Amino acid sequence: METLALNLSIPPLKPNPYHTHLPKYPLSLSASQIHYLKHNKRNLSLTITCKLKATRQSAEREKGGVAGNISASEGAPLLSEDGNGGGNSAGGGGGKSKLVKKLWRRVLSVLVPSGCSLLRTIIEQGEAPGFYFQKYPEDHPALGFFTWRWIFALGFDHMFSCPLFLSLLALLAASLMACTYTTQIPLVKVARRWSFSHSAESISKQEFAETLPRASIQDLGVILMGSGYEVFLKGPSLYAFKGLAGRFAPIGVHLAMLLIMVGGTLTAAGSFKGSVTVPQGLNFIVGDVLGPSGFLSFPTEAFNTEVHVNRFFMDYYDSGEVRQFHSDLSLLDLEGKEVMRKTISVNDPLRYGGFTIYQTDWSLSALQLMKDDEGPFNLAMAPLKINGDKKLYGTFLPVGSPDSPDLKGISMLARDLQSIVLYDLEGKFAGIRRPNSKLPIDIDGHKIVVVDAIGSTGLDLKTDPGVPVVYAGFGFLMLTTCISFLSHSQVMFLLLRCCSIWALQDGTTVVVGGKTNRAKIDFPDDMNHLLDQVPEIVESSSSRQSNSSSG
Repeated sequence: METLALNLSIPPLKPNPYHTHLPKYPLSLSASQIHYLKHNKRNLSLTITCKLKATRQSAEREKGGVAGNISASEGAPLLSEDGNGGGNSAGGGGGKSKLVKKLWRRVLSVLVPSGCSLLRTIIEQGEAPGFYFQKYPEDHPALGFFTWRWIFALGFDHMFSCPLFLSLLALLAASLMACTYTTQIPLVKVARRWSFSHSAESISKQEFAETLPRASIQDLGVILMGSGYEVFLKGPSLYAFKGLAGRFAPIGVHLAMLLIMVGGTLTAAGSFKGSVTVPQGLNFIVGDVLGPSGFLSFPTEAFNTEVHVNRFFMDYYDSGEVRQFHSDLSLLDLEGKEVMRKTISVNDPLRYGGFTIYQTDWSLSALQLMKDDEGPFNLAMAPLKINGDKKLYGTFLPVGSPDSPDLKGISMLARDLQSIVLYDLEGKFAGIRRPNSKLPIDIDGHKIVVVDAIGSTGLDLKTDPGVPVVYAGFGFLMLTTCISFLSHSQVMFLLLRCCSIWALQDGTTVVVGGKTNRAKIDFPDDMNHLLDQVPEIVESSSSRQSNSSSG
């Protein structure tokens, strides 16, 4: 072992706030001690006293031993480090292997649930078994192997409530909770343990340390408060901090994601769904329409509510196309008393007792007319298939004896509630009449009056206990994500980075130390800027005279 003293004089370099201007030297230090460090505008003097170990070749020649690489064990090295300089290849390879395995696990934990969500958009959901038998037959399997058997075995016809997807979601939630418990919560506990320091030696060991001669700790506290710090004084000790939001933001992001997953699970496995088409003037029971979607679906008292369709009507464009359709609904309790009434339309549903009624479709159920001043008669209307997505409904009024082998009648077609097209016994066009116009039309000696066109409203009913949880999760996620990203940004890090400062009054000297979790390079400059504002205590002339007389 030898002792070597080095004196380095470094020529002045152009200042750069983002890089340190320390050269890279191939030195391996053991028990290094820095005795003096002075940096001015002209040069940087560095005096280092260290003990150098012998090289491998000399050690083997003298003692037959093997000496390994040597690194400073305490604190960060003063010289710039090269990531490829130290360590052996085996250690580096092991670290890379662990990193790749960790990254691969994270990718799988995210991509597998995402892949299931993608399959949901490809495979139709909630269809009848016959639909899957026809679209995914065994004689022509998709991708060479995928048939309807795979869909029913894995539950891909109801993806978000199938056991496979819920199991993957549970694994992802467990991973998030483990990360929060093992990584994020300990950081918060450390933040909560920050307290006063009563030792000048411990303060001087912080990332930044400085001594202010002839200064007052109260003046320092005022300066820190003006910079947004929370300041606490206890005798000669001071503690100040700001920016704890940067530590809590990752935990908030994890909690928000857990809320979203819990809400999604409640939606997939705990909701009820159903649809119904009800003619105007008829009723239905909510519980008769709703069906459970999973093992967490439990009915409530509101399922006994009866819904009465008071009226169904439409709004039209000037061109005659349907613009909007409405349903006037009344909700009745078990005693037949109306508890709520509302006219719903598309994007304006009715909500009551945990269930929601949406206006989704419409149809024509019956045509009410009079024949030769007899009636009125209600003729059921049936949908007719035509090319395109246009709706068309038709009905038939027999004329003559129903036992006749050559039965003829009047045909009527309608595409909406505002006009009815009539055809004679030979199928020729006879005229158009509007419902409620009371204008008769003569067809083959029969006087026909179209009294009314009775529409049917198409309603979707749903209960979704996960909606408020999902909305709360997304709102919390946006808030915490913004805080987390802002805490890394160059513009807002001064407001949201986590900084802690300790100070101790030692006579007329104040020892100051501090640390931060982000922007460590800029932290000393910020601290120096704050400490420059601390006023210096100047001893008055009267006190000097009294001190001289007493002496």
